[in-house]
Amino acid sequence: LTGKDLVQLYQHHEARWKDLNTFNVLRWDSFPWPMLRRPKTVEDIMESTIFAYLFTKFYPDNHKSEKDRVKEHIKRWHPDKFNTKYLPKVIEDDKERVKEGAGVVVRGLNAILTKMNEPS
Repeated sequence: LTGKDLVQLYQHHEARWKDLNTFNVLRWDSFPWPMLRRPKTVEDIMESTIFAYLFTKFYPDNHKSEKDRVKEHIKRWHPDKFNTKYLPKVIEDDKERVKEGAGVVVRGLNAILTKMNEPS
């Protein structure tokens, strides 16, 4: 992906988060998974791919600290919010996969944050 592609991807993802609230029906592909390439399966979601997404030089809001970036995503994907706000709108065929995927995302984000908090 070029720098321009990355900027467009981040812009699309931010717009998608705003749009999710307006949708009545959601699917796996409705979500702006925090990865540079859309995952096809839960197994495609890994801590390393989330890390790569969060820490490119093209990431918007570069004035935010890296920890704040991670925390912002944790808030979006945290089960308390995600499972009540978005999961009820997910079609039945995708519901379990979306729930699992969101869980993998939040665990990956928490692992990244834990590593950032460790003394070097």
